[in-house]
Amino acid sequence: MHMKLSIERGVLLKAVAQAQSVVERRNTIPILANVLIEAEGDTVRFRATDLDIEVVDRAPATVDTAGSTTVAAVLLNEIVRKLPDGALVTLTDQGGNGRLTIEAGRSNFQLATLPKEDFPVMASSEYEASFTAPAPVLRRLFDKAKFAISTEETRYYLNGVYMHVAEGDGGRVLRCVATDGHRLARIDAELPEGAEAMAGVIVPRKTVNELRKLLDDDEAQIEVSVSETKVRFTTPNITLTSKVIDGTFPDYSRVIPQNNAKRLEVDATEFAKAVDRVATVSSERSRAVKLSLEEDRLVLSVNAPDSGAAEEELAVAYGDERLEIGFNAKYLQEIASQVDRENAVFLFNSSGDPTLMREGDDLSAVYVVMPMRV
Repeated sequence: MHMKLSIERGVLLKAVAQAQSVVERRNTIPILANVLIEAEGDTVRFRATDLDIEVVDRAPATVDTAGSTTVAAVLLNEIVRKLPDGALVTLTDQGGNGRLTIEAGRSNFQLATLPKEDFPVMASSEYEASFTAPAPVLRRLFDKAKFAISTEETRYYLNGVYMHVAEGDGGRVLRCVATDGHRLARIDAELPEGAEAMAGVIVPRKTVNELRKLLDDDEAQIEVSVSETKVRFTTPNITLTSKVIDGTFPDYSRVIPQNNAKRLEVDATEFAKAVDRVATVSSERSRAVKLSLEEDRLVLSVNAPDSGAAEEELAVAYGDERLEIGFNAKYLQEIASQVDRENAVFLFNSSGDPTLMREGDDLSAVYVVMPMRV
């Protein structure tokens, strides 16, 4: 099978980089380390998979001879990355000799190929629901939720972001939730037209990270298709298809406190920096920071018997009874860093109960963090 095409290096790099990031570095099946290159018309497609996720990148090219082949994805990416910017790159597969020739200027590479017939193309699905959402909306939903994804393999149903239709305060919303049992993020967006029929799906962590690369363009509209087993995200140049986690996401609404009345308002950036400073003296991974609250005053303190102690005082808005409560420092920093524009508002009940955080009066992003004993 012959194939010959020419393509601009920058365009090629973008397409190959996106495809190769899906490829698992340690592969027992050789073909899974390869990218499938398919050239026809004025387009070349690059397809890569790890059997759970498939990404297809479309790029404009001058196709002299239509055809297809597969070649090592990481290697191709490395070569293209090292070619001079602005170079015209020619890919030629004579067929028969098991080699793909890459030429640019005076450089010439020959890469081993594997038969395209062996490349596993993901089975197509019937998608029950399809809707379109602006890239910034999806970016916010997933970016703000993903820090709370669990890494515990045993609770596999928590290893992703639960995307579903829910009842918000002002009607139905598109909602993303993630939790690891210690903290939880619940992010809402306006329900896009066509999403009403969507079954709730758990989007795996790796898919969430790959999806992020599709969402950089603020002007882009992303088509989202959902079935019970798969989710697909499509832009004009890229299609990302992923299996969803086969499991039931727990009823998260039970862990979101409704009646926490003690209200602390604090500058989120200052708070995160102060937590970071006092946590420095503690060497443990589960660094505990104690919050001591009294009227309009917050003292953050860490006491690490083996290495020392630290405290810092912050001026805050707080008008309730005195409270001492401890948290994992990393969890506090991560939650505080989700706040974009407003102050962080923390709502406490007691030192043993889950704490709620939101941005100002915005209820479309709500976070829960469990305290720890200090």
